[in-house]
Amino acid sequence: MGRISRADYRARASRAASALAGKTDELLTSLQAEMAILSARQEFERAMQMRDEIRALQHLQERQQVERSRSYDQDVISYQVEGSSVYLMLFRVYRGTLEGKEEYVFSNSDSFLEEFLVQYYSEREPPEELILEQPLEQSLVDFLAHQKGKKVKATVPRQGEKKMLLDLARKNLEAGFFGDREKLSALQEALRLNKSPQVIECFDISHLAGTFSVGSMVQFRGGRPDRGQYRRFKIKSVSGIDDFASLAETVRRRYSRLKEERQDMPDLIVIDGGKGQLSAALSELQALRLKIPIVSLAKREEEVYMPGLDGPLDIKKEEKASLYLQEIRDEAHRFALAYNRLLRKKAISD
Repeated sequence: MGRISRADYRARASRAASALAGKTDELLTSLQAEMAILSARQEFERAMQMRDEIRALQHLQERQQVERSRSYDQDVISYQVEGSSVYLMLFRVYRGTLEGKEEYVFSNSDSFLEEFLVQYYSEREPPEELILEQPLEQSLVDFLAHQKGKKVKATVPRQGEKKMLLDLARKNLEAGFFGDREKLSALQEALRLNKSPQVIECFDISHLAGTFSVGSMVQFRGGRPDRGQYRRFKIKSVSGIDDFASLAETVRRRYSRLKEERQDMPDLIVIDGGKGQLSAALSELQALRLKIPIVSLAKREEEVYMPGLDGPLDIKKEEKASLYLQEIRDEAHRFALAYNRLLRKKAISD
């Protein structure tokens, strides 16, 4: 991030995003007040930097007025590949104004960008211009034009305002990515894992008084939910209330299939529950002869359990590692509950 602090870096990225979102008037007022405070404190160097930002913002404000008179839209895409994961940021720009941004994380492959664009624009109309870091194959540009109903331009800018948009998308991507790295690093250290837990799968069981029992599995990749990899399981071998047996069935079905298909295993498994749930899941992994790091998270005090230890790990529930586990567990619980409700709704309608 150069010589500026991470806080300043994020502040600048936030201000740039606000400017592109058309909030220039309130941003100018805020910056002018901040510049006056810096001058009063005799922090003249920072005040001059703020003055330059104000001038650039005023120039941008003038250009936005011109841009808004044009009726075209743009999508700006930046991405970063880290190991087996791709982190992608997409800016939606309409008439020179940033309308929104979307973040995605998914598995890396040789054709990941093409696959993403085909899936994304099969569900929504493409813009008139796509701004990217690398050129697209003509067949993909033709697909976008077909979806749009007219020509779509794919641009790889080297300078100018479009390059500034691309750089801003990159900065937002990096700002979010560094935050995810901190979570992963904290969890690896807290659990004393040999490698960073880039891919984590978490299991939860949901039922209504022993009926409509379901299992859920969510996957987090690189610190973010990878919803394309979520799985849900209708419990088949258990009747009545038996969370341990239901959890065992879910874990067995998930990893026996991955093993049979020779797919990659996760770096860490998280179980919603205490020592009993952990033991049930661990027994299934051992039966499959799989050695995957596994922990459980008990709801009441957010205690973290690992195999071979009598008590919970010394991790406070306010620590980053615990908060990340809670985030994953809560998502698994939400997903399981949603599936349980869906089954109940279908049963009522039938």
